[in-house]
Amino acid sequence: MGYLIVICLIGLSALFSGLTLGLLSLDRSELERKMSMGDKRAKKVYAVRKRGNLLLCTLLLGNVAVNSVLAIFLGNITSGVVAGFSATGLILIFGEIIPQAAFSRYALIIGAKTAWLVKIFIVFLFPICFPISWVLDKALGEELTTIYSKKELMKIVEEHEGIKESEIDADENRIIKGALSFSDKNARQIMTPRTVVFSLDVDKVFDKKLLNRIKGKGFNRIPVYEGSIDNPVGVLFVKDLIGIEMGTKISDVCNRQKFIEIAQDEPLDDLLNEFIKKKVHMAFVKDEYGSLQGVVTLEDVIEEVFDIEILDETDKVVDLQKLARAKNKKKK
Repeated sequence: MGYLIVICLIGLSALFSGLTLGLLSLDRSELERKMSMGDKRAKKVYAVRKRGNLLLCTLLLGNVAVNSVLAIFLGNITSGVVAGFSATGLILIFGEIIPQAAFSRYALIIGAKTAWLVKIFIVFLFPICFPISWVLDKALGEELTTIYSKKELMKIVEEHEGIKESEIDADENRIIKGALSFSDKNARQIMTPRTVVFSLDVDKVFDKKLLNRIKGKGFNRIPVYEGSIDNPVGVLFVKDLIGIEMGTKISDVCNRQKFIEIAQDEPLDDLLNEFIKKKVHMAFVKDEYGSLQGVVTLEDVIEEVFDIEILDETDKVVDLQKLARAKNKKKK
């Protein structure tokens, strides 16, 4: 009979120890997120996990009580020294190591199946545990929600990509990382530099030479300036040149509203919002003195979000910033 009681006590010790590590390792905000997605297991666990200090006091009190009774019973069965080694070995291996290893790996699954039992423990030990947990709540305050930095979130996404059971593939990993990092970049980092910007004077007229030049560049939108490139006045849409008569002035065709002017340090998330709000696709980047430094398009921003170069049939150069640097080296 004594050995049967010892086995039952070891089982209870394992349960309390495993539940302590397993349930308290589950973050409340994570459980709430899973509940919002319809996870029934998270709902069962959250019912006992939402009051963390009460749960902690209940499980620790139960564990300490069971281990103390176990030591007493072993002392009655065997001699003092043997009882001490037996109690330590049994509690360590079967009451701590094995259950904690199992519960830490399958915390949500085991927690959901044993939630009803934990509720019984909480009710049974409530008179002792509630005052202690109340003091802890007042002294320590609410549990802090786990907040991840952008770098941590990107690392989590990377780790998920490498796990067989994960639903995140390489393309989704790239897009998520691009979306998390693009707001840390500014217009200067992605703009087409002034030295390689193809632009046209508003007073020019169309002839075959100019049309062939435009066709050779392969751009869909071309900046138009008046007097100097530092004074952009509009955007020429290449599609508007279909069927155009020779001798027509650029000023008669260009759109004088479809652009915005921004500073070099304009964050890309703010720029994207401006593009969407004002329904334009091109921004002229200027420095503090009003000089044009470069051009940014909606496509440039989207490439940063998706972390990929988007090339169409007419694109001649992949990296215009690289081309600008190469031109500058040639000058030197």
